[in-house]
Amino acid sequence: MDSIFSVFGPFINWDVRSLLLFTVVFILAADYFKNRRLNTFPPGPWMFPIVGNIFTVDHKRLHESMTQLTGQYGDVYSMRMGQTWIVVLNRFEVLKEALVEQGDSVSERPNLPMVLDITRGRGISFSTTWKQQRRFALSTLKMFGFGKKSLEPIILDEFTYCAKYFNSYKGKPFDPHLLLSNTVSNVICSLVFGHRFEYENEKFQTLMKWFGEGIEIQTSIWGELYNAFPLLMRRLPGPHQRFVHIWTSVMEFVRAEMKKHKQNWDPSDLRDYIDCYLNEIHTNKGQANNTFDEENLITCVLDLFGAGSETTGTTLRWAFLYMAKYPEIQEKVQAEIDRVIGQSRQPSMDDRANLPYTDAVIHEIQRIGNIVPLSLPHITTRGLHLKGYTIPKGVTIIPNLTSVLFDKTEWETPDTFNPGHFLNKEGKFVKRAAFIPFSAGKRMCPGENLAKMELFLFFTSFMQHFTFSMPAGVKPVMDYRSGVTRAPLQYEICATPR
Repeated sequence: MDSIFSVFGPFINWDVRSLLLFTVVFILAADYFKNRRLNTFPPGPWMFPIVGNIFTVDHKRLHESMTQLTGQYGDVYSMRMGQTWIVVLNRFEVLKEALVEQGDSVSERPNLPMVLDITRGRGISFSTTWKQQRRFALSTLKMFGFGKKSLEPIILDEFTYCAKYFNSYKGKPFDPHLLLSNTVSNVICSLVFGHRFEYENEKFQTLMKWFGEGIEIQTSIWGELYNAFPLLMRRLPGPHQRFVHIWTSVMEFVRAEMKKHKQNWDPSDLRDYIDCYLNEIHTNKGQANNTFDEENLITCVLDLFGAGSETTGTTLRWAFLYMAKYPEIQEKVQAEIDRVIGQSRQPSMDDRANLPYTDAVIHEIQRIGNIVPLSLPHITTRGLHLKGYTIPKGVTIIPNLTSVLFDKTEWETPDTFNPGHFLNKEGKFVKRAAFIPFSAGKRMCPGENLAKMELFLFFTSFMQHFTFSMPAGVKPVMDYRSGVTRAPLQYEICATPR
């Protein structure tokens, strides 16, 4: 027997090596032929087999990596994340042509496994029935003051609650993160849940922490690997499993609120968005193509809750940092507010036209804060012809808002905090076409009007009542934590009552 193996062993080993070599060559060849693109497809950086460009970009500074690639590959270029092709769009003219002029071709969202495992295709942001759900959400929320002057008292009352906590620190350093998150979230909570949450509510505070953690994981290397190889990643440990746990827990929180509403639901007295949705479920029950059910309600509330709190809270955190970094700008804002509003009354949206400098500062904070640097992804529903390239159906589109908000051809000093970007020579506020922090087209942020109102009223109120500065010996750190949103690192600040 030993003599047989001594004769045939080398051939057996060679057969195993040949099989392995053949398998590797076959996989590489299959990957190459599967992912070949026509010459009319946008160019892009070299990619690894199988994983594509997952490991060739800095996921902690993804928008910076994608913006830098324009220098080599132009304003329209391609990348591959795993087996998914993406095309990155840069600069205002390109985004306008794709998202607005050819908006029907890119009005849908891609199927991201990490998101689908949570939403099951429901909701507003990544739903196949987004038009119906978005239309219902906007029309319903308008009934309760969404984007209207009637919402002002809710926002201003919430500021009053928040100001009490700011005052309690008596000018000493504190971390404003959770307080701001709670403050902003309570506005959308009043519309969706019909009530606010106290700042001492530990469960709600935990949810606020989880939101930030979840959106950071979503665009990390773990998120990309999950979306590229879902069957494998669902079975492997890592931060991506934490993401699933976070959003499952948040949805359970929303489910509990829904159950409370069902217990005392009265179709003749609809108090908030959840009540209205429950009524829609009851009205459409049994109808063909009905998409209104309790699970969809939970996912829609999750979308509204996230869109209505995270971005505005993050913008205000940047605002405090920039006011502390540029005290001379803060003084000019306060002087304008004192002159127009004074200290005896609360601000109103009617004051905005008379506060051009304050309005310009808010817009500049949004621009340079670059809160959602890569917007949300789109997918082509048919062939898209753009700048001499042909992008076929089924390709993920990334609108790089960073390339627009920091474009040297659109802004005089794009890398400098300069409220003058939004002022003319007479000091009056001017709109800028390239100011698109809420994206553009049919899928632009549905909460834009609410966010604008909140930012103006909250920022003006804070400037009216407090002066912000860094703790003694501490300089503002303008670095950031990257996720779906670009947020400042944790910091402490002093809010001195005026």
